[in-house]
Amino acid sequence: MTLLTFLFFTALVGVLTWWLTRRDDHSSSTGYFLAGRTLTGGYIAGSLLLTNLSTEQLVGLNGSAFTDGIAVMAWEVIAGASLVVMGLIFLPIYLRSGIATVPEFLEKRFNGTTRAITSLIFILAYAFILLPILLYTGATGLTGIVDLRTLTGIENPTALLWVTIWFIGIIGSIYAIFGGLRTVAVSDTLNGFGLLAGGLMIAYFGLKAVDSGSLFGAISTLREAHPEKFNSIGSPGSSVPFSTLFTGVLLLNLFYWTTNQQIIQRTFGASSLKEGQKGVLIAGIFKVLAPIILVLPGIIAFHLFQGQDVKADQSYGLLVRQVLPGWLAGFFAAVMVGAILSSFNSALNSTATLFSLGVYKHFIRHDQTDDSQVIRNGKWVGAAAALLAMVLAPMLAGQDSIFQHLQKMNALYFIPIFSVMIAGLFFPSSAIIRGQCGSGGLTHRTHTGLLGRAVQIPG
Repeated sequence: MTLLTFLFFTALVGVLTWWLTRRDDHSSSTGYFLAGRTLTGGYIAGSLLLTNLSTEQLVGLNGSAFTDGIAVMAWEVIAGASLVVMGLIFLPIYLRSGIATVPEFLEKRFNGTTRAITSLIFILAYAFILLPILLYTGATGLTGIVDLRTLTGIENPTALLWVTIWFIGIIGSIYAIFGGLRTVAVSDTLNGFGLLAGGLMIAYFGLKAVDSGSLFGAISTLREAHPEKFNSIGSPGSSVPFSTLFTGVLLLNLFYWTTNQQIIQRTFGASSLKEGQKGVLIAGIFKVLAPIILVLPGIIAFHLFQGQDVKADQSYGLLVRQVLPGWLAGFFAAVMVGAILSSFNSALNSTATLFSLGVYKHFIRHDQTDDSQVIRNGKWVGAAAALLAMVLAPMLAGQDSIFQHLQKMNALYFIPIFSVMIAGLFFPSSAIIRGQCGSGGLTHRTHTGLLGRAVQIPG
């Protein structure tokens, strides 16, 4: 029954995605990489949320809550505030610039070298850090939530890990490489409804396991039994000390929601500024409510499994297997696979976009006008990145906290790039732009001031 329901819901999302995108333009750069700039607020919100909400969040953040309590909800609350900043400040600038990638904006602000460096950093970070982590957390999370050993008959844990990683990687690659951004956004939105329902079910059944009589009674039981878990101000020894809310946590969130190509690429495909802002702000509302499914289950798991030698990152999967009725296991497994695929194929699509538009078309074949060749090279790079990630992912086994490992790795390139972006937005500078006018040359001096507004001065 679990296997049948899993296959049914997975196939249902695939068929619906194909039906809704069957007439899309996949032959032009704008159509393939930016969804033809036709995305509405609902698709943008759904894709933003599901790209972010994957197993590294469900498993990792609930694992952090298992250890540190509700203090870790700071990641979600500050994410909501960061999305407001994105919608009101960054997005109007991006859409007015007509850009397809963040490095393209930096080229307009600084020069081509800046674009090349940031494109390369993004591509390497996605290929060597983000994509392998997404595959590893997806495979380990799915293994913990669903009894894959019984379903597949594979008893060796290492072999099962490899098989699961390659299964997720291949399916995700098909969506990202052959479908383009709109296919990713539509599948994300469909899976998003399922993940929201599934996450709420886990919280509901978890509270019922604590107190079958009343949900509010269950919360009272948790607060009385573990008051330290309900201290929202993180101690110096927690994973989120209070002081970091105004430094590292704030900066990481601002970069992630305003500058990270993997996340904001779907906002570049907005049909209008209004639709883009609507999608971003809807996503912000849901992020503030996200601790219900990303933090509360971790505290419930601590209450149910304390003293049983359960590791933090294993707690969410164990909770799901214990409280979720068997007839819903296949549905939740399909939802989890959808969440994993969403994050993976979004990162893969962004990798292809960065290479095709930021490296290949601009630096390798800057005279290339054939969109089919640009898209073809992007697909090859996406396939290579997927294969690399599938090989590297199993090597992450043994990390104490995969969520904390991800944040540490992100900090290596998040903050430097975000610093360059802030300098480009808020600090004035002058640049010489040369153009041709008739048979003679015409030089303009462009002065860029606050928020990237420019005035051309002939000279």
